[in-house]
Amino acid sequence: MTTATIERADPVRVLLVEDEARLADSIARGLRQTAHAVDVADRLSAARQKLEVERYDAVILDVNMPDGSGFGLAAELRKRAVPIPILMLTARDGVEDRVTGLDSGADDYLVKPFAFDELLARLRALQRRAPESRPIAFSVADLTLDPATRTVSRAGRPVELTTTEYALLDYLARHAGVVCGRAAISGAVWDENYDPFSNIIDVYVSRLRRKVDQPGLVPLIHTVRGAGYTLDPARSHRPV
Repeated sequence: MTTATIERADPVRVLLVEDEARLADSIARGLRQTAHAVDVADRLSAARQKLEVERYDAVILDVNMPDGSGFGLAAELRKRAVPIPILMLTARDGVEDRVTGLDSGADDYLVKPFAFDELLARLRALQRRAPESRPIAFSVADLTLDPATRTVSRAGRPVELTTTEYALLDYLARHAGVVCGRAAISGAVWDENYDPFSNIIDVYVSRLRRKVDQPGLVPLIHTVRGAGYTLDPARSHRPV
């Protein structure tokens, strides 16, 4: 990676997913010098953990990681409707590889070796592009979700959710009043590694209930025995 005159962009928080330590250190140092905040993950598993608990403005994602392909992580984020911009880094310069990256959900593609000022320019381009495709916030009763920031509020009060909790709530809210089966939920929120015999959906629904359906508020999330789950404010007023 070479450097040149650096043009500053609006500061963003970036997750850099790169296992080459020297390259990761060089990119992170350059981004921090231009006022960006950077977290570094040297494995996809570490990146998933960081994405679960932190909010980022962009992901710089290497394709070839020790524990899998960056294409897979990009596809997972898009499947969960996470709107974060993704810039793929790779040593592959073939057209087929670029197409694979873009089709997996990446917004841009940068081939190694690259000049650092080009990386910054591509980050600026992603920042400029983001407002045009900003998802619109929506509400169900007194529950409001903003997909652009992945924030949630209930009765005017913020509700802190992890990435997976948000993805599950977003799916239920977009299907408000509809009973969503476990297969549909797992297909929308989890990837192909989902174990149909696990109780992970029940665990996450329970977490959502504790956070969303606070005491004193009308329950929104309901279990429909033998069928699935639904987010339906009207169901609380129906006779059992």
